[in-house]
Amino acid sequence: MNQHIADRLRFLRAFAANPRQVGAILPTSRQAVRDMLDLGDVAGADLVVELGAGTGVQTGEILARMRPDARLVALEIDLRLAELLEERFDDPRLQVVADSAENLAEHLDGEQADVLVCALPFTSLEPGLRRRILESLPKAIAPRGVALVIQYSPLIQSELRRLFPSVRRRISVMNVPPAFLFACRLEAGAGSDGGS
Repeated sequence: MNQHIADRLRFLRAFAANPRQVGAILPTSRQAVRDMLDLGDVAGADLVVELGAGTGVQTGEILARMRPDARLVALEIDLRLAELLEERFDDPRLQVVADSAENLAEHLDGEQADVLVCALPFTSLEPGLRRRILESLPKAIAPRGVALVIQYSPLIQSELRRLFPSVRRRISVMNVPPAFLFACRLEAGAGSDGGS
């Protein structure tokens, strides 16, 4: 069985075990991941954080774009998927953490990410957990950093606009279903395209 099919089966099993936690039946397409990462400067980042690493679709693309001296901290709450990430990526720049994204601050030791990549299923999370995670995002990125958020619905946009002065949105149609990509910055007007 090739890796692509095996990953789909692993993801489906994780979804079946905890659908609210995983939030999607299939991993995000590589094209949607590339479209999202194009909204940030991964190549210029010292620290990248990934929330909801899953089977590593985003992880592999992030590592391919990162500098040799940069670091990636990837959080994945599903222990089996976290173990898969450690096996799949033998890269000293990567630190896999099997924990909830709401505990991110505990794993950063006061550091802030230049790029934060978030693939959490916000619309299926319990409202209190969703709020706690969303409110932690602005604190987790550096003043000139960016939080890149991928969702399968635009519903989260108003919450992101409440937390970030600048939110840019793009739709990646090469994903099933189409993916909504958000680039959120703390600097007003930094890469903002208004209300799109």
